[in-house]
Amino acid sequence: MPIIETTLGPKQGCWRQETSRKGIIMNVARSFHNWRKYRQTVTELGRMSARELQDLGIDRADIYSVARQSVAR
Repeated sequence: MPIIETTLGPKQGCWRQETSRKGIIMNVARSFHNWRKYRQTVTELGRMSARELQDLGIDRADIYSVARQSVAR
């Protein structure tokens, strides 16, 4: 009976699984970082007076969209 060889060894399969886990962890870390940056931006802009926001060219109603844009960069 001939021996059948496979091209995918056990180490390669484990490596792919590790890479997948690492990718998931990196996505979670990136998402958390983006969320914190968004919340920090909203908090800082929310503490500003209407005059300070006007000097920056931001309306109080635009704070959330400006915060989303800061994360998208």
